Amino acid sequence: MQERALTLGHSPDPDDAFMFYALAKGLIPTHGYRFEHILQDIQTLNERATRGELDITAISIHAYAYVSDQYALLPSGASMGEGYGPMLVARRQQSRDDIRRSRIAVPGRMTSAFLALQLWLDKPGAELDHVVVPFDEIFRVVRAGEADVGLIIHEGQLTYGNEGLEACVDLGVWWGETQDGLPLPLGGNVIHKRHTPETRRQVSDLLSASIRYSLDHRTEAVQHALRYARDMGRDLADRFVGMYVNHWTLDYGERGREAIRRFLGLGFERGFLPHRQELEFVV
Repeated sequence: MQERALTLGHSPDPDDAFMFYALAKGLIPTHGYRFEHILQDIQTLNERATRGELDITAISIHAYAYVSDQYALLPSGASMGEGYGPMLVARRQQSRDDIRRSRIAVPGRMTSAFLALQLWLDKPGAELDHVVVPFDEIFRVVRAGEADVGLIIHEGQLTYGNEGLEACVDLGVWWGETQDGLPLPLGGNVIHKRHTPETRRQVSDLLSASIRYSLDHRTEAVQHALRYARDMGRDLADRFVGMYVNHWTLDYGERGREAIRRFLGLGFERGFLPHRQELEFVV
């Protein structure tokens, strides 16, 4: 059987590496599909999705609002912050009013962290004094005084203290406290609608199988993920993986879907998104 090649975009981070371990190493049958793994930061993947470039890609839930005409959400692959999430850090404690007046380093305007920031401040991004910085440069920019506050994602949520910075707010905690304990929807996987419904279902099953394999073979999968664990030892990397690859990742479930509806719905109601979003999941 001739293999069918599909591009698969994801971040070079421990949680994504853990999630796609079985696919990357050929540990599960792929039933005629071959995946070309493309590792790029999430903002770049968001931008590529707006152009429909990749067959399958990780994406910010915020960005989904701009690409839902081209892509459908896969039921597995979610990154949900359940009582934790993106954080605002600074050289000293700052209040919400302080932060409204501050220059903020952000990892991308299409990230879910940026939409959560706008919701927390109740202020559109266009009115915020912000600068877009690669996520792994935010600590340096804040320490150097090029920004007053940093909006951090990925493993920075666990390592900011090592950088001499203080946490001002955890947006995942705030979201859960104000939204009936719902998790903060951060990222997901999508597949392009140019593929037939049957192909979408088959790919969905394969990605779910890869995630399940890693959860069932955690020790080996974490060892694989360590190569993408910037400034993290095994224990910290394992903790980070556990935060973002868990039961939500296998399937959003109704509460996960409701979290997305509410997150994007509030973004629309407050004028931060151009239209109310209907969710389309691969069945």
